[in-house]
Amino acid sequence: MGLFSSTLGALKRGLGKTNAILGTGLVSRVRGREIDDQLIDEIESHLLRSDVGIQSTGDIVNALRKGVQSGLKQRGEDAMDFLKSQLVSRFDDADHELQLAEDGPTVILVAGVNGVGKTTSIAKLASAMKQEGHQVLLAAGDTFRAAAADQLETWAQRIGVDIVRGKDGADPASVVFDAMEAAKARNADVVLVDTAGRMHNEQGLMRQLGKIRDILARQCSGAPHEVLLVLDSTQGQNALAQARQFKESIDVSGIFLTKLDGTARGGIVAAIWDELKIPVKLVGLGERPEDLAPFDPEVFVEAMFAEDDEPV
Repeated sequence: MGLFSSTLGALKRGLGKTNAILGTGLVSRVRGREIDDQLIDEIESHLLRSDVGIQSTGDIVNALRKGVQSGLKQRGEDAMDFLKSQLVSRFDDADHELQLAEDGPTVILVAGVNGVGKTTSIAKLASAMKQEGHQVLLAAGDTFRAAAADQLETWAQRIGVDIVRGKDGADPASVVFDAMEAAKARNADVVLVDTAGRMHNEQGLMRQLGKIRDILARQCSGAPHEVLLVLDSTQGQNALAQARQFKESIDVSGIFLTKLDGTARGGIVAAIWDELKIPVKLVGLGERPEDLAPFDPEVFVEAMFAEDDEPV
C-alpha cells in the first residue's frame, strides 16, 4: 500500500543520531583502511551501539570475516557496501506494506504503552491517509485516561477527519462498536482505532484489547486488517519486551517505530525483525504530522550510513 514515499533526505535528517554513529562516525574510520581484526572489531562496536542487535551484528560480522578470509573483502569501502547489503537483505521475507481491505473500510487497531507517542502516531497516519484521498475516521477507544480522547479530538480537528468518542470511563468496546457503525454510515474507508495505553504485563487490560479485536472482527469482515504496535525506539530492549507480550496477546501485524529522531538506536529495526519476525511498517521522525515515513529497507539503511557530503 503506497501511502507516501520516503526520501533519503528526510530519513537522513530524522536518523541524525544513528547516522552520526554509522554514517559520519563509521564511514570516516574505515575509508582507505585494510580490513583487519581491529577494523572488524570497530565495525562490530558501532553496529551494537546503534542497537542493530546481538544476533544481526554477529551474523553480519561473521559473514564479513569470511569474506575477508576468502579475499573478497579487502578495503574498508568494501566493508561498508557489504554492511548495507547485509542489513537490507535481512528484510527480504518481510512485508512492510500496510494492508487495505478489499471491501468495506480498512480497520487499523493501534496499541502501545503510555508514553510511546501513540496518539501522535495515529494523527500522523490519519493525516497521511487523508492526503492520499482516504475518508478517515478515528475511534477514541482510550477511555481510561481523561485527556486521551481530548487529545485525539484536537488532532482530528486539526487534520480535518471525523472522530467517534464516548464519555470518560465508557466501555472501550462500546465506543469501538459505535465507531464502526458511524464508519459505515459516513462511508469512511479507513478506521483508526486508538486503545488505552497499557503496560505489556497488565493482563486485564490486555484481555480487553482482545475484546476490542473481537468486536472489530464481528463488525467488519477481516478486521482488524492491521494491528500496529507503537514502540519507542529510545527504549531499546524494553521495547522488544513489550513487543513480545503484545504479539502473544493480539497477534501484532506491524510496528510503528517512533522517536527515531531522538536516538542513536535506529538499528533496532533489524533486532525487531530478527527476534520477533514482526515487520516495521512505519517510522516516526519528529513531532509534526509530516514527520512520518514508510519503512523501506533500502532507503532506511542508506540513510543510516549516508555521509554528510552525499547528495540527498
